Amino acid sequence: MIDILKLMREKDELLGKRQELLDGIVAEERDYTETELAEVEDMQKRVDGYDRKIKEAQDIQNQRVQSTPDQAAQAAQEPQSDPAPEGFRGFGDFLQAARWNHAHPALQYRENIRDSEHRVMSMGVGAAGGFIVPEQFSQILLKIDPQAAIFRPRAQVIPAGSPPDSAITMPALDQSGVKGVYSGVTVNWIAEAGLKPETEPSLLEVKLEPQEVAAHVVVTDKLLRNSAAAGALISSLLRKAIIAAEDVAFLRGTGVGQPAGVIGHGSTINIARAGAGLIAYADIVNMFASFMFGGQPVWIASQSILPQLMALADVGNHIIWQPNARDGAPGSLMGFPLILNARSPVLGAQGDLILVDLDYYLIKDGSGIAVDMSDGYYFKNNKTIIKAWWNVDGQPWMTTPLLLEDGASTVSPFVVLL
Repeated sequence: MIDILKLMREKDELLGKRQELLDGIVAEERDYTETELAEVEDMQKRVDGYDRKIKEAQDIQNQRVQSTPDQAAQAAQEPQSDPAPEGFRGFGDFLQAARWNHAHPALQYRENIRDSEHRVMSMGVGAAGGFIVPEQFSQILLKIDPQAAIFRPRAQVIPAGSPPDSAITMPALDQSGVKGVYSGVTVNWIAEAGLKPETEPSLLEVKLEPQEVAAHVVVTDKLLRNSAAAGALISSLLRKAIIAAEDVAFLRGTGVGQPAGVIGHGSTINIARAGAGLIAYADIVNMFASFMFGGQPVWIASQSILPQLMALADVGNHIIWQPNARDGAPGSLMGFPLILNARSPVLGAQGDLILVDLDYYLIKDGSGIAVDMSDGYYFKNNKTIIKAWWNVDGQPWMTTPLLLEDGASTVSPFVVLL
């Protein structure tokens, strides 16, 4: 039986040698010698030969499976193993196949389909959807811990499902205005034989529809041919880009073609600051008093507010957030963890300090991650642009702040300093 993967590896090695030769000629800014031209032509013939052998071997395999109806039916009933773990030795190996070896049997081509209709992508690949990143590598790219990301590890994450990019609706209680905590349900004491009041909760729907977001990175072909180095570097860059893009959108996205962020959302309570461009103790107290307790609250603060926090004094003029040389900066404020976020708005802008319980934030994952590559514009520079895209949506679960049972106090799991 012909070893298709061995043929492909030998072809990849030949392509690598040919590219090294071309890189040397370009670096020296000269034309081919007759010997080099003959060598390149010979390599191309050998590559074409590998392509024919690979195609013939794949055709033979298909014929064996489809030789008789009974055999075809039996093959269809047999469990199929995922070829990706055997076909790729690492993320760099997958990138090399997506760049130079589209016939690799472990590659899964992704048609750019949404709601069963083809779309044309804005990044210039037409209806082509690139290649699905194998599960073992996509898990690495999406492996996000609390120190790296703020929202995803703490929010309610809804898996992609099937179809992965279709919109879903989540039920939510309409707790606006006088409906209050129990969403309009009222309880009355009634006399014997008295009329029981009719009452029912008021419900709303929160719609989430994964939106497409894309990132790209440019690498040299020489780096890309080093599968181990390319895989480590590119997976790290894409992982950081995914974290940044999601956290910015979940924090202050507009909700139009992207997730709806906490800042500016209808469920958020905005606290007017005591002094323009400043953060005072009274601001902290007012935010604390407007928060809906009971979950796992965190403060999210711009690093630019540190001088204000370090000078923060209570009504007794006691410094309440003072770092020291032994213990470093305090890890909490008013008993809740404080996270410094480089992506928050700067001091004086809305949202430079927020208090949130992200258990009330919904994230809906869609399809992805998928990649595509092209030398295109960078052909003369021996570089490749790698594009990666995925689909995701997010927004607060609540639609408005909550009126407490005292009939006067309004609270929210999202409190923003205005």
